[in-house]
Amino acid sequence: MGRSNGRRDVRILLVGEPGVGKTSLILSLVSEEFPEEVPPRAEEITIPADVTPEKVPTHIVDYSSQEQDENILLEEINKANVVCVVYSVDDDETIDRITSYWLPFIRDNLGEDHNTPVVLVGNKTDLVEYSSLDMILPIMNQFEEVETCVECSARTLKNISELFYYAQKAVLHPTAPLYLPVERDLTEKCKKALARVFKICDMDNDGSLNDFELNDFQRRCFNAPLNPQALDDVKAIVKKNVDDGISSTGLTLKGFLFLHTLFIQRGRHETTWTVLRKFGYDDSLFLSKDYLSPNLKVPVGCSTELSYKGYQFLHKLFEKHDLDKDGCLSSLELQDLFSICPILPWGPELPYTVPTSEKGWVTLQGFLAQWTLTTILDVQRTLEYLAYLGYIYSPDDNQLSAIHVTREKKIDLQKRQTGRNVFQCHVIGPQGAGKTTFMQGFLGKTLEQQENLNKAHLSRYTINSVQVYGQEKYLLLHEIDIFGINDTLTPPELQCDVVCLMYDASHSRSFEYIARIYLKYFSDSRVPVLIVAAKSDQEPIRQEYLLQPSQFCSKHKLPSPQYFSAKNGIKKEVFVKLATMSAYPLFKAAWKLFYQHSRSLRRLVHVLLLRPTPTWLTEHLRQISQVPYSSDPTIWLKAGLGMAALALVGVFIVKMLKSNPEKR
Repeated sequence: MGRSNGRRDVRILLVGEPGVGKTSLILSLVSEEFPEEVPPRAEEITIPADVTPEKVPTHIVDYSSQEQDENILLEEINKANVVCVVYSVDDDETIDRITSYWLPFIRDNLGEDHNTPVVLVGNKTDLVEYSSLDMILPIMNQFEEVETCVECSARTLKNISELFYYAQKAVLHPTAPLYLPVERDLTEKCKKALARVFKICDMDNDGSLNDFELNDFQRRCFNAPLNPQALDDVKAIVKKNVDDGISSTGLTLKGFLFLHTLFIQRGRHETTWTVLRKFGYDDSLFLSKDYLSPNLKVPVGCSTELSYKGYQFLHKLFEKHDLDKDGCLSSLELQDLFSICPILPWGPELPYTVPTSEKGWVTLQGFLAQWTLTTILDVQRTLEYLAYLGYIYSPDDNQLSAIHVTREKKIDLQKRQTGRNVFQCHVIGPQGAGKTTFMQGFLGKTLEQQENLNKAHLSRYTINSVQVYGQEKYLLLHEIDIFGINDTLTPPELQCDVVCLMYDASHSRSFEYIARIYLKYFSDSRVPVLIVAAKSDQEPIRQEYLLQPSQFCSKHKLPSPQYFSAKNGIKKEVFVKLATMSAYPLFKAAWKLFYQHSRSLRRLVHVLLLRPTPTWLTEHLRQISQVPYSSDPTIWLKAGLGMAALALVGVFIVKMLKSNPEKR
């Protein structure tokens, strides 16, 4: 496994004029004593991760102009993570060569804006009683890639370990992306990244971090809370140095940025980097690919839903940004919520996709429904935005805990039960049949309310929650147009949990479209099909087809046609039926009984479906499902009474088995 910053190892290259002591520095580090005989060049050495301060394997490479040519030098510079330019503190000429040759040479080969840090190393401090830093500081100001300068002595071992620690640190915790030395200020990218971190940690969205939020931030980043005295000291430092750094409710963004500026100025870059990497940033201060898109495998036949943790996070996010506590998010509140994301994940189609308030603002129900839709259709987008929004459930968690991958659908069919909570319904029919009205009706919009809809922003999808036997499920409707009598459907248009074939009851040729679609694609399919007659408030017209809709359904053992109109209020029964058919795709008799008989009988059917079903009972269910669908109420009364009796017998058997486990 790589480190949190994504780097698996560090490669340090030592260059400089002949005789400055490059090889001696390496050998002194390894043997912990000064070598009396020094070879022209040290072989590459590797320091194991467990003996380095940052716990990263470190490779140290020596360059010798006596044994290697310029081509090898170029190759090593390109491979290096950090370049140490070594000079001798007692030789001004080697210092001059830093600016006249080495730094320009590195720039020429890596580019003016290269990201490879450089550490200046002044060796042989045992030979002088003064420091070379006065000569080095102007060089550090002139060349931004110079990370730091270390003076040391290979002979006395002074600062040898520190030299390689700072070289390693320059790679793992570089200064350049964070700080502008000339301006003595954070870079704009760093400010933007820290502002995102601040906003995520501001749980009550009041513009400051109170003591609880600061401690939560500390635990998240450093796995330990701040003790009360340390917390007071931090506030005192900020209050002393920054106007408005501390408000009546806690640490402000201005104070938060000041603290990180102070850390960097005091050489504690690793503190700021630890924070940034905990929130997904790479060495260039972009959110890393691994953070935005953790690897998620979704086998064929499985679907993706939000887990309890995912819904809980989104619920809290909604409440955090519902500042006026009116139960919905206004346009401004929604923009504030997604202000730490590159773009808004949804467009103007949102009010036509999920439930909203009368003002068209998304409610909590609609907010969760939209995320449910995104997760089942484009789970990678959900993972990406959860990352932007700072999803975390525990210190070692990532967005994958917010996602539930369902088991394969064929297993659900074999076991005749499903754990899925989201079902896809394809609403298929000719243009003008009333599909859009049906889709918007699912969101509770009557025909009068739909007259003012902006058709340019209408979505092909709508999603809402429905109750199936007392359990909340999500039903996702997807509108699919048929453009001609002999139109074809694509494979993705056939993949769903239930099909709603819709025709216009007031148009004589409308039913033929869906009849042909059914015979062509769904007559031998295991996908449940429900035929819906739209515009049922108008005078029904005889269909110009071989069979009338009710006869067609009876012949093909389909549920009777359902009638729908959005003119005088929305009846939810048809949507509940579609969801029920999705949840129990094999129990056709149960669908019919569920909608044609008493409430108590519905409960019995539900109990029977959930209980372990004996083989003889399953066979009887199958036989009942073969009874022709008739409008004669006496037939279905008998079937209903028979079904009720079977249900009672099934429950009795289960209770007997439970009370006598030894007989199982």
